[in-house]
Amino acid sequence: MEINNTPKISPFASLKVVEFRNLMLGRFLFIMGLRMMGTLVGWWIYELTKEPFAIGLIGLAEVIPAVSLALYAGHVIDISEKRKLLLRGVSLYWICAIILLGLSIYNDKADNANSFAAHSSLIIAISIYFIVFCTGIIRSFTGPSFGTIVGVIIPKDLLQNATTWSQGIWLTASILGHAIVGFIIAGFGHTGALMSVVALVTIGYLFMAKITAKPPHADLVANQKTLESVKEGLRFVFNTKEVLGALSLDLFAVLFGGAVAMIPVYAVDILKVGPIGFGWLNAASDIGAILIIFIITLFPVTSGQGKKLLFAVGGFGLCIIVFALSRLFWLSFAALLLSGILDGFSMIFRGTIVQLKTPDHMRGRVMSVNSMFINSSNEFGQFESGVAAKLLGVIPSVVFGGTMTILVVVTTWFKAPTLRKMEY
Repeated sequence: MEINNTPKISPFASLKVVEFRNLMLGRFLFIMGLRMMGTLVGWWIYELTKEPFAIGLIGLAEVIPAVSLALYAGHVIDISEKRKLLLRGVSLYWICAIILLGLSIYNDKADNANSFAAHSSLIIAISIYFIVFCTGIIRSFTGPSFGTIVGVIIPKDLLQNATTWSQGIWLTASILGHAIVGFIIAGFGHTGALMSVVALVTIGYLFMAKITAKPPHADLVANQKTLESVKEGLRFVFNTKEVLGALSLDLFAVLFGGAVAMIPVYAVDILKVGPIGFGWLNAASDIGAILIIFIITLFPVTSGQGKKLLFAVGGFGLCIIVFALSRLFWLSFAALLLSGILDGFSMIFRGTIVQLKTPDHMRGRVMSVNSMFINSSNEFGQFESGVAAKLLGVIPSVVFGGTMTILVVVTTWFKAPTLRKMEY
């Protein structure tokens, strides 16, 4: 058990670290731009194909390389100068956005000239899928780099505060990017939206470029082979029960508790609330997550974090069951809002536990395993929800997901006592 008896830390303590502040400003702009690009690509693909399944293939195109390369990426991050690797990844994302911008300009010219043939739509769609696949490769290196650099530049006594800010900034940028791009598309088309993406990624790069070099840790074994390095990272994760328990909770909670994937069905066929109600239901969990992140930033939890993490994930599963069975819009909204609060609560604890328990020389590999768990749970969780709905029906499938989430918590409670008892 680890107990922190240090004096109360200011809610803004980590932001006083100049490098962390620049990293967070850059990450905010970068993530906002990427979320705009991802939302735009989904809209654009549907315009080109008129096929809902084509939208699902976007996630598959990105997650396959992101998950497949995650373990190798962790090894590369640990042996590399981390600032340079991060900036290289951001630059490659910028190139992908520029290529999409060129495709958009071609698309607009063909539309204006009334010369847009079916084969042109197919070529553009295939090109978009290829670029998305490339971003999946880049994501496997860039995503974990952020967490790795945070662990390097922030003292351990400020890691909970820094993790809270990092999660809140990521979530806020993600929501804003998702929401704003629709208005930009309506006013300025795909080209205007992609120009905004390029501008955001560029400015984000300039903030991140202010960070000083972050060389490999001195404890790394010289000339360690890639396979042995990857195995060492995996052994650490599987032998450290707090880290394995935290990552497993994240994996299974999102995998089985992915009610968000079924929100369109609930809005149209079950609650019958139309597009406005759908918008509120879709935003409910994000609103809850931002709310709790703001509260924990001001009033950090100082004891019993492991036990509270398990209660939060169990409560999340219960909220999913309530949402599944509800026939009242206000109750469904409240269940999703509370699920977002509990998910944000557990997200901060999980992130902090992983940061505190990971040695500096293994941060890249552990963050990559963390990224692999998150990537697979999000994309495959949506797939699981669709398959379960097909086999069981929509309502039973969501009840099943919430029940399995609670079962995972009960199992973790008994199988990972060190996580349950952990304090920091």
